[in-house]
Amino acid sequence: MTLPVFPSLRITADALVPRGAFAEAQAAFLKPDPELVAELTNLLRSKNAGVVAHFYMDPELQGVLSSCDWPHIHVSDSLAMADRAIAMAEQGVGTVAVLGVDFMSENVRAMLDASGYEHIPVYRVTADPIGCSLAESAEAAAYGAYLSEASKTPRSLHVVYINTSLVTKAKAQALVPTITCTSSNVVQTVLQAAAQVPDVHIWFGPDTYMGDNLANMFASLAEMSNEQIRQVHPAHDQSSVRSLLPRFHYFKQGTCIVHHMFGADVVNLVREHYADVFVTAHLEVPGEMFELGLRAQREGNGVVGSTSNILAFVLGKVDEAIARGETSNLRFILGTEAGMITPIVRQVQDKLRDYASEGGPEVSAEIIFPVARDAIAQAPESGLGVLPGVAGGEGCSTAGGCATCPYMKMNSLRALIALLRRLDVEPDSTLVPFEPRKYVQQIRGRTAADLGGEPILHMREFQRSGELPEALVQDVLTRWKAS
Repeated sequence: MTLPVFPSLRITADALVPRGAFAEAQAAFLKPDPELVAELTNLLRSKNAGVVAHFYMDPELQGVLSSCDWPHIHVSDSLAMADRAIAMAEQGVGTVAVLGVDFMSENVRAMLDASGYEHIPVYRVTADPIGCSLAESAEAAAYGAYLSEASKTPRSLHVVYINTSLVTKAKAQALVPTITCTSSNVVQTVLQAAAQVPDVHIWFGPDTYMGDNLANMFASLAEMSNEQIRQVHPAHDQSSVRSLLPRFHYFKQGTCIVHHMFGADVVNLVREHYADVFVTAHLEVPGEMFELGLRAQREGNGVVGSTSNILAFVLGKVDEAIARGETSNLRFILGTEAGMITPIVRQVQDKLRDYASEGGPEVSAEIIFPVARDAIAQAPESGLGVLPGVAGGEGCSTAGGCATCPYMKMNSLRALIALLRRLDVEPDSTLVPFEPRKYVQQIRGRTAADLGGEPILHMREFQRSGELPEALVQDVLTRWKAS
């Protein structure tokens, strides 16, 4: 049998059918060991601990987490992690463990503090730094120069991707009025700012691919009819969007090493071998993959957006197939980090099981991983046999498509269990290395943690009300004059 160009995992009501070594490795942990599930559940319950985790966790960890019978576990994109941690604190958990990269634990810590839960400990699962190539690009001198230019431009607003450290947000806020964004709300954030602040200059960063994709999206939006534009944002038309284009700036030197791999080579293979499949693409992917996804989206055969948008699209297509009542196998290119397979499998399989119980024709969903064959490294000691990524690299090959984040994979099931075992047993001082960075240095008379939390609070207010906070708008209007 000829193997497919890319590995894939077919999801049915009662089975997972992997094709290729990478898909086999993903599928292996989606049926977790019951003893591990019981051990983690008992630990979480006995320690009264909550867990917030990102979609990009490895399948072993997600598989066990999703099988635990404990209400204070939440896996999502970065936007929801801090909100769910606050909800857990409100419900009485005594500790929150954050499974993600360091800026995520920092955001959780800052938002718990801002909500009056300073007494709730927050822990990472390793004492070592859990970095992020994208977040680190915002800490480089080039980003400081970019913001310095923004500070010298009247009516400037810095829209910073939430995937950055608190100190980045704090230093930015000290220079330019700043609001955080996620891939799911960035388009509305920019359009709302342009609606509320006449002649505003938007400075987006640090993700270069997302910035370039946004610029192209706004250029395409400007070519639509006024009626179509108002469906995207009611305050805009062709004239207003066109006037925004020269005032939308983005940083040119920031990339995520995972999404960087969805380049021209991968896209050419998709076009050649998968012309009839649905295409999903994260907003952080390079332009070639973005254009492929955007074209598919316009035709109703794809989506470009956040991890949550991708999940919703897959589930929506499954719902449509069920409603048609016809035997079908839906096929999706997964244009983001491979860790997304776990929530996709869980939620798709729930739908398919319910449908199968009603006696309907078989419906299945096949998730295709755009992983180049030479981006697979042998790793017998890992327990998987293979790992995505070249043997000596950062988890990806320049041949393209090795979509797994080596930083996220520093969060492991063993590390989480080891941390939970130490709670209430060892002195709190021994757990200090596992806490998020404090950022106690002073910036304009405020701690970096306090000042860095302000752009996040602006975003939370925007999410709640649909408008930028008045304090932020006034800051944009008056900051340059004051300087």
